[in-house]
Amino acid sequence: MATVPPRTERRRPRPGSVLRPVNGRLYRGTWLLVGLPLLVTAFSVARPTALPRAFLPAFDGQAAKQLTKDLVESRDPNRSPGRLDAADWFREQLAPYGLPVRTERFSAVIPGRGRVELQNLLAEVVGPAPGTIVVMAHRDNDGTGPGANDNASGTAMLIQLARAYGSPPGVSSGRLHPNHTILFLSTDGGAFGGLGAAWFAAHSPGRHDVAAVINLDAVGGTGPVRLQLNGDTPRTPSGTFLETISARIAAQIGHRPARPSALAQLVDLGFPFSLYEQAPFLAKGIAAVTITTAGDKPPNPLTDTLDGLSASRLGEVGRAAQDAIGTLDEGLEFAQGTSSYVYVGSRLVRGWAVELVLIACLLPFMATAIDLFARCRRRRIPLGPALRAYRSRLGFWIWTIGLFELFALAGVWPGGTARPIAPYSAVAHDWPARGLLGLGALVLIGWFVTRERLLPRRQVTHEEELAGHTVSLLCLGVLSLLVVGTNPFALLFLLPTLHVWLWLPQVRGAPLAARLGVLAVGLAGPALLLGSFATRFGLGWDAVWYLAELRAIGYVPFIVMPFLVIWLAATGQLAALAARRYAPYPAAAELPPRGPLRRALRATVLGVRARRARPSEGALEALEG
Repeated sequence: MATVPPRTERRRPRPGSVLRPVNGRLYRGTWLLVGLPLLVTAFSVARPTALPRAFLPAFDGQAAKQLTKDLVESRDPNRSPGRLDAADWFREQLAPYGLPVRTERFSAVIPGRGRVELQNLLAEVVGPAPGTIVVMAHRDNDGTGPGANDNASGTAMLIQLARAYGSPPGVSSGRLHPNHTILFLSTDGGAFGGLGAAWFAAHSPGRHDVAAVINLDAVGGTGPVRLQLNGDTPRTPSGTFLETISARIAAQIGHRPARPSALAQLVDLGFPFSLYEQAPFLAKGIAAVTITTAGDKPPNPLTDTLDGLSASRLGEVGRAAQDAIGTLDEGLEFAQGTSSYVYVGSRLVRGWAVELVLIACLLPFMATAIDLFARCRRRRIPLGPALRAYRSRLGFWIWTIGLFELFALAGVWPGGTARPIAPYSAVAHDWPARGLLGLGALVLIGWFVTRERLLPRRQVTHEEELAGHTVSLLCLGVLSLLVVGTNPFALLFLLPTLHVWLWLPQVRGAPLAARLGVLAVGLAGPALLLGSFATRFGLGWDAVWYLAELRAIGYVPFIVMPFLVIWLAATGQLAALAARRYAPYPAAAELPPRGPLRRALRATVLGVRARRARPSEGALEALEG
């Protein structure tokens, strides 16, 4: 009778071995330290209070709608930035009320349109107390549609609010007399990233005394009333200011206005961006908010007609804005300044507490990555070749990003003032094919130069793969510390990468699909940012180009690019490890005798010499004959 051989069981690698190097117990234990910042965050939750209400004359929504219609159907309905008809119309509406309008002229480069001469219009009502309240609305549109809601409605409401502080000659009854100076500001270029608001906040002589800003943008639509509260930097208006505006709106519409979700607020703090004109004021430390009936992006100009306006909504928002102005006028000193926080329901979580939690979430990764480094040192696993391989990838991405920056300086990409690009414009969606092809060709040359040092030429050992993982993870750890030093909120996009890719050394023996799956999950952070732009701003797949273009015009600061290079180099090395295409930097004996450039140059020189030598050989044959 034949005997059955004993069944051999596949043993799981021992913890701490080369095949299971990640210390899971240390990783899990370090998460306990995150509990303390979470406890501190719980105690930092607060409910801001609103200022007492000030009752002012009623706001006529029907009159505001008629003004909106007059602007849309004015002498020239095209209200592109720099057009004079809308500016003249604005002056005419305030002239009978004794409100002089002064002009501040400036110029800006609009992507796809070139340099345009623009003008802000200002009507000022002077009060005895220091501090200025700015009420503003942009009067332009992109010229492709009526722009009834965006932003003829905001301009009409601005005029109605200003008229309450003026009166026709000889009539003084009913005129409001503010305690603080109130500046009614009609900006130009608002449809193209808030050009007028940004210029006023940076250059206007009256900017130094501004304490609070209320921006009216697309306020007559049928959508829910919303507040936009994010800026060009990770700042938000003071809680008292925002709660005051929210309470005045709630008194008119019966419920609190909508805000971006908590996740959207975190994304906006990690990557500051807004299409509305409160953003440049917040960057200057001035409390500012936008009241709108649109979403995160303005209405589509092609469908933004008078049929979509609501007189009742104009009345509600107008009365709320009027009450808010009066309330701030009586208690402005309590609502000034900016802060950082995240609204969750009716409560807010302090920004410093959120930053503390995000930084604490780095601890498990950092402790485990350093332990991984220590294990390599104890086993005498050399990290030099892996570090040099990372250096080669770093050089390739420096070449790629450097080319992109040079193309921007050379004018290959659409240029413009460093403000957000209008999401409905052609520039936001038309990828410059020739420029991208040229960039791709030069990047390909750089890759062929780099790949000679990165191609596997022999079987890579487990120790060499572990060294490759360790170096990549340590470089990501250095990147995380740099992010903490610039904007800790941006850790939101990096933490998934750190905590998921930490386990790539542990799954080296898993099937290819599992390894690539872990790699893909680690991209959740960047995918969150791209998905936010793709959905909230309606960009779809063009979100990638849009973000690149924000850097090309200078809206995204240059410091982001070195961080991106470090992340891309680590991603490339870990991707090569997951796909089993990784090789450490070769030793001198393993390198080819000549690099690709030297080989190509040598072949070219030899070919030229050969062609020059052929006529001489033919002449000799003729002489011999």
